[in-house]
Amino acid sequence: MGFDGLKVLSLESRRAREMEALIRREGGDPFVAPSVQERALDDQHEALEFIQRLAAREFDLLVCMTGAGLAFLRELAAAKQLEPQLSEGLRNVFIVSRGPKPVPLLRELGAKAQIVVPEPNTWKEVVDAVAGRPERRVAVQEYGRPNPEMTAALQQLGSTVTPFAIYRWELPSDIAPLRQAARLLASRSIDVVLFTSSIQLDHLLEIARDQGIEDHVRDALRHHAALASVGPVMTAALESAGLAADIVPEHPRMAGIVKASADQAAAAIERKRRIPARLTSMHGDR
Repeated sequence: MGFDGLKVLSLESRRAREMEALIRREGGDPFVAPSVQERALDDQHEALEFIQRLAAREFDLLVCMTGAGLAFLRELAAAKQLEPQLSEGLRNVFIVSRGPKPVPLLRELGAKAQIVVPEPNTWKEVVDAVAGRPERRVAVQEYGRPNPEMTAALQQLGSTVTPFAIYRWELPSDIAPLRQAARLLASRSIDVVLFTSSIQLDHLLEIARDQGIEDHVRDALRHHAALASVGPVMTAALESAGLAADIVPEHPRMAGIVKASADQAAAAIERKRRIPARLTSMHGDR
């Protein structure tokens, strides 16, 4: 079926070129506006303390939330000449990986994940995986921002939880494409928006707010563009912002969201744009 020339906005950053190619392959007209950069923290005392405590066997279980976080951790350990301690510590702890991305990095460090959390790889699946385990001294390698809900859920299991931050999500150094994306949305020049991370929505609305067009962007997201959500966490983020996902792929992967959007976008757009028109007609008849 394909996009058939629809204007498709992607806010992907690290895999922007791949996303653009996927959209083109499905017949879409892509506009890719990187919305996030992953930046290592200037103050890495939490991560360094984690490596030391891990080597001292002070944790029974480690939750690896992202491959990017492990990559930053490995770089930090190498820079501080602590890679042997990190590798040894990883070999002596039970590891839960949120999805497959941390797995190859663990392998490079001489370790392996005993549990790889299945799709849709949300923090709730992580908690479910840990719930049946006897280990209760838990370290959590955070992703781009803290997750107090996950920490609280683990604590309710009776665990002592030590989250540690390595990197954070920030706006990209070049925000011009993201500013243009907000203006295109406000002018209703975008037909489909692909959301693969909740921080993408946060940064899009922040940039729209800075330009004084947030209301127009929100209106376009509600009534004009079809919104594709990669999975349940993203869908919940849209709902928290007063928006709704029109398309959710069966599998929470980048290729999956593009394919599902290509197949469903035309029908989703028709449904979405028909409702405001119908309401306008009803008001006009009064």
